[in-house]
Parts: sequence; structure tokens; C-alpha cells
Amino acid sequence: MKAFSKSMDKVLEKIIDEHEQDVPRQNNQPNDFVDVLLSLLNDCNDSLDEKAFVIDRTNIKAIIMDMIIASLDTSSTTVEWTLSELLRHPHIMKRVQKELDGVVGRQRMVDEKDLSSLTYLDMVIKESYRLHPIAPLLAPHESMEDITIDGYYIPKKSRVIINTWAIGRDPNAWSDNVEVFLPERFKDANIDMQGHDFRLIPFGSGRRRCPGIQLGLIVVKLILAQLLHCFDLELPNGMLPSELDMREIFGLATQRVTPLIVVPTYRLRY
Repeated sequence: MKAFSKSMDKVLEKIIDEHEQDVPRQNNQPNDFVDVLLSLLNDCNDSLDEKAFVIDRTNIKAIIMDMIIASLDTSSTTVEWTLSELLRHPHIMKRVQKELDGVVGRQRMVDEKDLSSLTYLDMVIKESYRLHPIAPLLAPHESMEDITIDGYYIPKKSRVIINTWAIGRDPNAWSDNVEVFLPERFKDANIDMQGHDFRLIPFGSGRRRCPGIQLGLIVVKLILAQLLHCFDLELPNGMLPSELDMREIFGLATQRVTPLIVVPTYRLRY
């Protein structure tokens, strides 16, 4: 682990060095994420306000590391779990495809501008995150002061872990049919995944929530929309939906025990 940390630190240092020595950008190319962080670093160095927020090189490396780690496997695993549930519930998959046909048609591919109109696919993705949160225990937090919440005393500097997997399957938070994949439970429900409703917080909440939440949601939705729009998906070798293995591997990311295998058939007309 120490060897990995040293190697990763060298990589991050190189990334920052390259941006600090960056040649003036050509063709009005916009700044990237690291450029923005370095501009904050320079603002802090130039500021005379002692109360100003301070960001240093270590903070920048930590943020970049968060972005890299958070992107590994998370989107692809979400897509895999969602497709697994759709294969187990073919009528739901057909309804998603009907929505795609109505919004996009079959003469072109799904584009990012179409995503805001795919409301049922939104519900499907929310339900997938409820049952299969990618980070079942989120990221550990540390209490900044002594506090009592709902009768539980939490001393200062306690390590706090949120079990979002259990929250998503809690009948007190949802209903008695919590084990059922039912996207309709989100119909007319003001529940988002931005951390405002604590029943559904796959990306965490507050200042420490996942910084890549918006990008992650767009990527997952676009991939699922394009796969379901372009292809009819079936299980191989005549496998029945009820026979699909839905066991999980517990870890930092919740993955399937067995990889999902599907047989695609092209469905567009062009």
C-alpha cells in the first residue's frame, strides 16, 4: 500500500507540474479541472485575508485522487446492475424502449440532449441505485465535535459510516415491497440523488458528497439509453429471467458475483 501511495504521488505530482508549466492554451481552449484547482491555489497565495479558504498542493492531489478512484468501475457497475434488473423484468425494459422510441425514434442514435425527456429511464436508474448502491457504505466521515443524533451520542473525531445499502432496503423508509424492483415508486415523488433526500444518497450528501455526481449520472443514463435504444437484450442459452444470478460481492464497490452475459439484437432501422 505504501509503495502504491508513493507511485501514485509521483503521478499526481507530474500532472500538477505539467499544468504549472503549461504552455499558453491554443485556440481559446478552456481550462480543465486541474487548471481550476491551481487557480484557487494561486488565489489563496495572493490573498491577504486570513479568513480566506486555503487550498494547498496536498489538497489538490487529494481531490484529483478522489476523482480518479471514484471513476473506476462505478459507472460500468451501475450499468451492469441496471441491465440485470431489466433482464429480470422484461416488461420494464420494454417500457423503457417504448419511451426511447417516442422521444428519439428509430432513425437516429440517442443524444445527450434527449436525456432530460427520458423520465421513465430516470426512475429505472433511481430504483437501481436504491437496490444496488455502488458504494454501500459511502466514504467514511469524521465528526468535528461531540453531538447527539436521535439519542445516539457521537464523540468528536468518531469515524462515521453511512450504510446506504441498508437505507435503500429499509421498509420504514420505503414500503413493505423494498426487495421488489419497482421504478414506479418514484413517479410523482420529489426524490433526487443530489443528497437532498436521505432515503436515496448513493453519492453521499452535503459538502463531502461525490464531486462527479452530475457527470456520473449523465454517463450512466447515456450508456443505458443507447444500449436499450439500439439493441434488444436477452439472456443466453434460453436462461429464464428468474434464473439470473443476482448475488453481490461485498466491498468498497458492490459488484456482481458473476459477470452479466447478454445476447444483443440490433433494433434500429438505419
